[in-house]
Order: sequence, then structure tokens, then C-alpha cells
Amino acid sequence: MSQAEDPRRTQSAHEVTLEDVRQLMGASTPHFALQLRNRIVKLIADLPPDHPARMEGEREIARLESLGFSGETRGEGAAEGERPLPSLSFAPIRPPA
Repeated sequence: MSQAEDPRRTQSAHEVTLEDVRQLMGASTPHFALQLRNRIVKLIADLPPDHPARMEGEREIARLESLGFSGETRGEGAAEGERPLPSLSFAPIRPPA
């Protein structure tokens, strides 16, 4: 993902909407969180503090920073009496048979 933006959102005549912010939020993953944060920061920079898109954008910026720096945790771990699965990061990569 680049820092490039949809040209329609960068035109000076374009009025920033909640939908613009939500379109950027939709694809947020830890890997791209900080790039998306930067795009939202630029998108809402000129909006007044009480603008709905700015308020939504600021909430999303906080969430993206948390996601970008701490990642994402899924699952609940092993149940009582079960051995946890080994981490995939240490599993050997085997060539296809």
C-alpha cells in the first residue's frame, strides 16, 4: 500500500464525508495500520473539530495506532488440559512435494 490517495478525495472542491473516512478504515490490518492512519490524518486535517468526519477520523486514528504498534491477537489459547499449538513463526518451511 502506498501513501497515494484517491484523486477524488484530494480535490479542493471535495467535501470530506464520514464515508470517505470509513472507506479508508475498511481495510485496516496491523501491516497497513500506520499508512492508513497517515491517510486519515491528511484527509481530516482541515476539518473543524466538531465535524462528524473529523471526530470519526480521530477515533479511527487512535485505533489504528494501537493496531499498528501492538498488532492483533486472535484466539483464546489452549484450553485447560490441552497443549498449546506451536507458533507458526518457528515452523520449518518445507518445499512442496
